[in-house]
Amino acid sequence: MIAALELKGLSKSFGALRANDDIDLSIREHECHAIIGPNGAGKSTLIGLLTGEILPDRGQVLLFGEDITHWSVPRRALAGLGRSFQITQIVPGFSALDNVALAVQGRSGHSFQFVADARADMRLRAPAIEALEQVGLSARADVMSEILSHGERRQLELAMALALKPRVLLLDEPMAGMGPQESALMVQRLIALKGQVTIVLIEHDMDVVFALADRVSVLVAGQVLTSGTPDEVRADRRVRAAYLGGEVA
Repeated sequence: MIAALELKGLSKSFGALRANDDIDLSIREHECHAIIGPNGAGKSTLIGLLTGEILPDRGQVLLFGEDITHWSVPRRALAGLGRSFQITQIVPGFSALDNVALAVQGRSGHSFQFVADARADMRLRAPAIEALEQVGLSARADVMSEILSHGERRQLELAMALALKPRVLLLDEPMAGMGPQESALMVQRLIALKGQVTIVLIEHDMDVVFALADRVSVLVAGQVLTSGTPDEVRADRRVRAAYLGGEVA
């Protein structure tokens, strides 16, 4: 079976620093695969390599068997690689619905200059409403994005990513800045998405990781220390020593 996302010998250095060092990773279709590791492990660089914002020194990135290593960010997005950001990337001055309609417009390959079209065109607004419903934000569709709470803005960003109809969805710390209640609600939204889209989750909250992930890969010093089920990772003494410490019984 062809992997949804496969990394082969992926490496990137910045001067003398090897941020990612010969990473091999295979992510199955429709699984939620979490990537964890201590600060400085190379997670941010890996996300950049996956999205195309950073080009590797060597190695390959394959999306459903197709080599996308040197593709641009927009080309990867149109091919089905969607993402959310650690810091929200929404457009102020527009409603939640307008923001998602712009994302739909981008998926269609249209220029983002035509903001008026995104606000009025039902071909854009109908799928935008559907995406808002997926994340539980449809009741706030007409609210200006800057008025939304932090948790709602994270929901909005997820809706914008889903509006691109991704085959693989990269989530970069989706719980960042959330309180316990907002985080719990987001976990429920992501659980509902499982099985519909392949999810690659970068997250430091271990409770979230173990609630969502089918498999977990642990990065340490730019290398994959181990990959396995959440239970296997919990039980790995090397992981405890490198990252989890005493917080996992």
